[in-house]
Amino acid sequence: MTDVLIIGAGHNGLVCAAYLARAGMDVLVLESSDSAGGMSAPRTISDDYRFPGLAHATYPVCKAIRKDLRLDRYGYVAGTPIDTIALDASGQHLVIGGNTVSGGELPESDAGAFPSFKSQYLEFARKIQPLFLNKPPRLKNMGSADLKTLTRLGWNIRMGLGKEAMYEFLRVAAINIYDVLDEEFQDDRLKGAIAADAVMGSAMGPRTPGTVLTWLQRLQGELNGPLSSQGGAQLVHALTQSAEDAGATIRFDARVEKILIDRGKAFGVELADGEMVKAKLIISNVDPRTTLSKMVGAPRLDTMFANRVTQIRGSGVVGKLNIALNGLPVFDGLSESQLGNRLLVAPSMRYVEHAFNHSKYGKCSEHPVLEVTLPSLHDRSLAPEGHHVMSLNIAYLPHALEGGWEEQKATVAYKVISQLGEYSPNLKSLIVDHEFLTPLDIESEFGAVQGHWHHGELSIHQSFMMRPLYGAAQYDTPVDRLFLCGAGSHPGGGLNGLPGRNAAKRVLELGGVK
Repeated sequence: MTDVLIIGAGHNGLVCAAYLARAGMDVLVLESSDSAGGMSAPRTISDDYRFPGLAHATYPVCKAIRKDLRLDRYGYVAGTPIDTIALDASGQHLVIGGNTVSGGELPESDAGAFPSFKSQYLEFARKIQPLFLNKPPRLKNMGSADLKTLTRLGWNIRMGLGKEAMYEFLRVAAINIYDVLDEEFQDDRLKGAIAADAVMGSAMGPRTPGTVLTWLQRLQGELNGPLSSQGGAQLVHALTQSAEDAGATIRFDARVEKILIDRGKAFGVELADGEMVKAKLIISNVDPRTTLSKMVGAPRLDTMFANRVTQIRGSGVVGKLNIALNGLPVFDGLSESQLGNRLLVAPSMRYVEHAFNHSKYGKCSEHPVLEVTLPSLHDRSLAPEGHHVMSLNIAYLPHALEGGWEEQKATVAYKVISQLGEYSPNLKSLIVDHEFLTPLDIESEFGAVQGHWHHGELSIHQSFMMRPLYGAAQYDTPVDRLFLCGAGSHPGGGLNGLPGRNAAKRVLELGGVK
């Protein structure tokens, strides 16, 4: 019998495994596929073209994790910093850096206002960072750790921000990004790009309440360093090496079907082939809805809790299009050196909102939001000499498309390519092959319920001490010796590794396997 069994070798599962193995526990990770990484694992098409996982533009991993797990020793480095280029149909593109913005026809007032606006919101993100670096505090029957987190948070907001900034933070924290940006800027391109960042990966539009909060959650990544085109493959490799060197074992092609429970206590799992694996603790990195409703099963849960699990909101709205190219595409108005940046098609907030509105009714917008990278410009090993790979995230695509995805998948991919061709006239002529993953495909391949990146919406009622739901918000579950460590747990998705780290700290806080 092993000490700790972790279900899923995604990056959060690997982080959790590495921490617990370094604490002296015997750790076994069971992964259903043939490689580690989950949604972060690289993909290959036509044998010669390799792509990053679903996240193709990332921020550096949490600094504490990088240090604690000695990831630099295992080859982890932050990628080359990139800007965001908001594409414009007339070629008047905006270049948005960490705290600068420039481009044709940009109002001087916007160029002047952006640095202070970005600095203020990064400071807001910094002041709420204690909520992200620790388990979410209970609001009832608080322990000393809960009180410490809340005290530090309150001090940061009241004393760290100052009176005026505190009032501004309290004013905007729960409202929508549309209204905030409309107050600050004139340029539609700038507002559209920021709004798209605030809602990417979520079933929300810029007018949805709480989208300032989702942008602050995204800015947590920027506190670790600038955006880069590096996907998650290098991070996954370093985490795997760190976990294994600490003594953890990773088994592949081991799909968990059932969590075994006796008298309210988890004691092992049953695999798809019928094998039973016993452990003193079980930690699940998979979607909490799958963990609790399927692997545990409603009959073994309190009726009210089981019902709350079914009400977790989170339907995926982002698809992934990988394109193999036999040359470098030309984009009107961009130099070749600029193509290595993140290219964004979100020309206004109304455009983003309109794309979202279609998805609410099971339809695809004729003009979706596109996030485009050319990873081969940073890593020539991804494609043959002279060839390139292009990666697109497409929002919003409904999980349950009216009429079904089977009949419309090829048509939607063609429309997206045609849309991007309006900015890159030679794109279609360069295409060798492509792969299109809809939210339905993401659900099928990665086990993310309804294909949601974050295993559940990052809405106000599903964040912090309510993530993923009341009764399972501090990585514990109602099942004794069963914990959660995936993106569905606090503080949510992204490649920061914090759910895995915080879950490991929670297990150690409770005494480990004693």
